[in-house]
Amino acid sequence: MSSISKYKILSEAKKYFSQSDYKKALEKFATVLQNYPNSKEAYNGVILSEMALSGEGGAEALFDYYEVLQSEDRESADEIMSEILENMDGTLEELSEIITEPLKNRLEAEDGILYEDFKKIVEANGGDFKKIFDNIMFSTKVIIAKKEDFLEFLDMLIENGYDEMALNYLENALALYPTDTTLRNLLKKLAKRLDVED
Repeated sequence: MSSISKYKILSEAKKYFSQSDYKKALEKFATVLQNYPNSKEAYNGVILSEMALSGEGGAEALFDYYEVLQSEDRESADEIMSEILENMDGTLEELSEIITEPLKNRLEAEDGILYEDFKKIVEANGGDFKKIFDNIMFSTKVIIAKKEDFLEFLDMLIENGYDEMALNYLENALALYPTDTTLRNLLKKLAKRLDVED
């Protein structure tokens, strides 16, 4: 098996996991692991898929966290996730505390706000995304930890006319996940908006 197909199969496995097809995700991760026994990403994927299949509610959140880590530093992401999974003797609630701690530190260091908190502020102000986002855009970072939140945020940027910002985010995200259909659909939506404006 060539290294090209290794990455292709890993990409397919992640896609299946994102679509909640954990059985197919497990099969794909396992295929890579059989051919590349030292692949930490495949090993982590197998464990996360097995967790999700056995109904462990936090497996999806852990997978999303893994994706965020990978977007920042692929090598250290594999190490960090392997370590978390190997030391998992507690519940997934304890695990979520391990995950949220670095996020809290980032919030403090970067003068940021979690997307969930940002959404609450928007809801409290009659759902006016544009007004709230304009108020915080230059002083505060919106920190997003889950893929669904990122996709929702992108959609809101497009809906509210932040075309250039949305395009920037989309280009970066598609470089990481070129086959992601939701990202591609958002890009089409943005392209339609831009055509209408021109």
